[in-house]
Amino acid sequence: MKVLVDTPIWSLALRRKKENLSPEEKIIVAEFIELIREARGLITGPIRQEVLSGISSIEQFEKLKRKLKAFDDLPVTTGDYELAAEFYNRCRKKGIQGSHIDFLLCAVSKRNGIPVFTTDKDFNFYSQHIDVALHVPRVH
Repeated sequence: MKVLVDTPIWSLALRRKKENLSPEEKIIVAEFIELIREARGLITGPIRQEVLSGISSIEQFEKLKRKLKAFDDLPVTTGDYELAAEFYNRCRKKGIQGSHIDFLLCAVSKRNGIPVFTTDKDFNFYSQHIDVALHVPRVH
């Protein structure tokens, strides 16, 4: 099964030095690498934008942009935006705030029948009120 890999995972794997990772982060990066090797890890345009945002060095930006070019964007549709708004409204009624991008990823995940791989704890709250599956790393 394919997996939608969220921004924190891409950033952890591609922007952080391996020697600075905690044991838990090393497991997450190992899972990311395995998903990529298995051609199961997916990205969307909004995730690509988030991963590339905030890089002050033009050289680092260009290097990361080249690495990400190896991955096609999972399309985002009008229906995804509408479902994301529905998810946002549903969670907000339950007192759960989230970013528009997070809910868009939930909608893309739902439409494609794929889980989201993230370290963002907010997704645990979302999943209590909307139908979004979360990917859990296999033990390495």
